[in-house]
Amino acid sequence: MIARPLINRKWLLTIIRWRSERRWVFLLLSLSLVSLILFLTVISGHGAPATFNLYKVVAGRPAADARATGVLKGPGFPPVFAYWISGSRGDKNKVLRLLKAVYHPRNRYLLHLDSAASNNEREELAVAVRALRVFRAFGNVDVVGKADASNYMGSSTLSAILHGAAVLLRIDGGWDWFVTLSASDYPLVTQDDLLHVFSSIRRDLNFIDHTSELGWKEYQRANPIVVDPGLYLLRKPPIFYASQKRPKPNAFKFFTGSPWIVLSRSFLEFCVLGWDNLPRILLLYFTNVVISQEGYFHSVICNSPEFQNTTVNNDLRYLVWDTPPNPEPRVLNATDYEGMVESGAAFARRFLEDDSLLKVVDDRILKRRPHGVVPGGWCLGKPNGWLDPCSKWGNINVLKPGPQAKRLGNLISQLTTSGDWQSSQCT
Repeated sequence: MIARPLINRKWLLTIIRWRSERRWVFLLLSLSLVSLILFLTVISGHGAPATFNLYKVVAGRPAADARATGVLKGPGFPPVFAYWISGSRGDKNKVLRLLKAVYHPRNRYLLHLDSAASNNEREELAVAVRALRVFRAFGNVDVVGKADASNYMGSSTLSAILHGAAVLLRIDGGWDWFVTLSASDYPLVTQDDLLHVFSSIRRDLNFIDHTSELGWKEYQRANPIVVDPGLYLLRKPPIFYASQKRPKPNAFKFFTGSPWIVLSRSFLEFCVLGWDNLPRILLLYFTNVVISQEGYFHSVICNSPEFQNTTVNNDLRYLVWDTPPNPEPRVLNATDYEGMVESGAAFARRFLEDDSLLKVVDDRILKRRPHGVVPGGWCLGKPNGWLDPCSKWGNINVLKPGPQAKRLGNLISQLTTSGDWQSSQCT
C-alpha cells in the first residue's frame, strides 16, 4: 500500500511561493529600516547644541552696534529668511560670493561644504566669513564644521537639508522662511526687494514646484529601491539598486518637482519635529527613492490637510533647459540676461564660477561692489570712491526696494491671486 502525501503538490508550491515573497518583503523592510535608522541618526544625532559643530563667526552675543539696531520681528515688520547654502569640493569661493550677494543683517545663514570638500577648505571658508566686519558684528552666519555627505542621486542630500533645517530651527527662533541655495545659484533681486515683497504675503505660504503626474519618473524614481551609502560611509560611493522593484504607493500620493524650495517655518517644524506621523512615514519611504529631495517635501505637504492649501506651485527660480532636457539646467550666459530680468524670479541657476554674467548682475541689479555685500536701506555709507556703503549701518529694519521688487511682486501676485492658484495646488 502506497502512503498518500501529507501535503499535495499544489499546496507545497503555494507555500514555497509565499516564503519567497515573504523573504522579498523582509529584505525590503530591512533595507528601509536600516536606511531610516541611519537617516535619522544623521539628522537628529547632531540635534543637541554640543554636537552642532559649527564654525561660529562670532562667539557670544553680537557686537554693541548690532544690538543697538536689532531685528524687529512679527506682524508689521519685514520677515526673516533662513538660508541653507550648500556646496562641495572647490566651491568655497562660490559659496562666499553667494553669501555676500544674499546677505542682510535681518536674515540667518548656514553654510555647508559637504564631505567631499576638505577640512582645510571648510576652515578657510569660516576664516573668510569671519574676516568681514559686518558678519562679525551681526553674528548671523555660521559654517557647518562637521560636514554631511551629499549624493544628489540618493537620500543623503535630503538628509543634509533636513539637518540644516533642524540646526536653523534650534539656533534661531524667529525666522519665517527656509531657502535652499547651491553654490551655482545667484540672486536676481536684492534682499531689500525680497523682504519688501514677502512683507505683504501670508507667512504660511510655501513656494514649491510640484506635480502628481509622474510620467517617466514613476519607472525611474518611484519604482526602483535604492540605498545611499553616503548615509553610513565616510566616502561618497554611488548609490546601489535592489534587484526587486516596488509599485507606486497607494497609502499616500506621490508628488515630485523642483528640489529648490522656499518653505515656511511652520511647515519645516512639521517635517523636523514631526508631531504627526506623516513626515516619518514618508521619510521611511523616500530614504530608498532615487533623488529623494525631488519628492519628499512635495509629498509631505500635499498629503497633509494642514498644509496642502499653503502651496504656491513655483520655486521662484529662473532656469533654462536643453532640448531634450539634461538632469541639470544648462549653464546661463550673457544671452539669458534679459530673460532673467523680465522673469521676475528671485534666483537663477546655473552659473560658472566668476562668470562675466555674474558681474553684470552685480553691477546692474544688485549694485554690489567686488568683495562687498549688497547695499540696502540699512547701509549709511556713501557709495563713492573706494568706500563700501555698508561699512556704516543704521536701522536694519529699513528697506529700500529697487526695480526688481516690482517684477518679483507682480510674479507672486499672479501666482497667488489668479484663478488658477488653488486649482494648481497639489494636483
